[in-house]
Amino acid sequence: AIFPNVNLETKLGKNNGGIKLRFPGVIAGLGSTNVAKQNWEGLAIGAALIGIPLTIGENVCGMDVKSTIEKGEVIDSPELAWRVNTYREWQPDGYGAIVVQANVEDSRLGVLEYAIEKLGVDAVELKWGQGAKDIGGEVKVRDLNKAQLLKKRGYIVLPDPLDPAVVQEFKNGVFTEFERHSRVGMVTEEGFIETIRRLRNAGARSISLKTGAYRPADLARAIKFSSIAGVDYLTVDAAGGGTGMSPWRMMNEWGVPGIELWSMVYKYCNFLRNNGEYVPDIVLAGGYVLEDQIFKGFALGSPYVKAIGMARAPLAAAMVGKTIGETISNGKLPVYLHRFGNTREAIFVTAEGLKRKYGKDYDRIPTAAIGVYTYYERLAQGLRQLMAGNRKFALECITRDDIAALTPEAARVSGIPLVSDIDAEESEKILGQTRVA
Repeated sequence: AIFPNVNLETKLGKNNGGIKLRFPGVIAGLGSTNVAKQNWEGLAIGAALIGIPLTIGENVCGMDVKSTIEKGEVIDSPELAWRVNTYREWQPDGYGAIVVQANVEDSRLGVLEYAIEKLGVDAVELKWGQGAKDIGGEVKVRDLNKAQLLKKRGYIVLPDPLDPAVVQEFKNGVFTEFERHSRVGMVTEEGFIETIRRLRNAGARSISLKTGAYRPADLARAIKFSSIAGVDYLTVDAAGGGTGMSPWRMMNEWGVPGIELWSMVYKYCNFLRNNGEYVPDIVLAGGYVLEDQIFKGFALGSPYVKAIGMARAPLAAAMVGKTIGETISNGKLPVYLHRFGNTREAIFVTAEGLKRKYGKDYDRIPTAAIGVYTYYERLAQGLRQLMAGNRKFALECITRDDIAALTPEAARVSGIPLVSDIDAEESEKILGQTRVA
């Protein structure tokens, strides 16, 4: 009964054995933004080494200037293929998965069908809106030709790059970048179920849905539709969100806050289960960074939560790892790092273990990936300690009894008892027991 023995493995989905995870985490959709592309190698290799799913976010094919699109459908995208293959090369033993996500624009282009049929992807994700946001995604475009291409592909581009007056203003330096927006998606029960059926027939082994902090009725629709269609897992992402154009007020202020939203997830899943209906596995997302938050997410949504989704935190780990690697190469390590040494083995606590495991391939692992791997190893160690402290040695043993509310308002919203009321009945029984001398 020691904390290193805590088992953090889990799986997502009930179809075809589900997706196996070594750590109960998913790196949520990182799509067509520059920050995602520039750090993809670290994220992909790091996630594969850990054994967790990584989701390729929306608009990658549509934003790829080298994509081949015929009759309105993508038939080749070097960018998407590169992202898929970067993860797969380092996925050694069947843990984790590369997941391709589609929003309304991707659905129009047939991105998921292309990913399944041409790239051999078997895990896909549908996305309502923009995850934690209520409209489509947005990125900045600083190249006129690319802005014009995206406009011709059907994206909303502001200002209009095909307007001669706007073109002249751009060339004169009046402004330096365009905004590319996606359309707003609309969902019907029949259309959603038909989409799931079509993707299953195309060869998708695992299908998930990502929804955001919309109205409670929309959350109920997401859970109910996923139940009817047999979706493998549902990610519920609380506001705010976005690696690209944050912080718009819409992204950070829209929708139902996290604790209220996740408490509704538990309530709605309970309703379905009590009626004998299928409940998809649940992934919670929305600002998770550290192991205590992960533990609370599992407890709040027990027994339905099977993993926690994160994007900004692992992205930050990749960026930090990448920066450290660059400072090592140019001999300009800052003092706070130089005190550990001047090699990545001295600075990253997990590097020696990776070196022993991967041998000659170790030198191909970028420091960005080591940063991501080290971050998740730190989360794993901390989560094991919290679980062992609660005498819970497997994730499925975590229950709502493992957390307490600190305010009456938190107790009312979540249904979790106040800390002063926890164990009240059991404590009275212990105190009231008579002892034989």
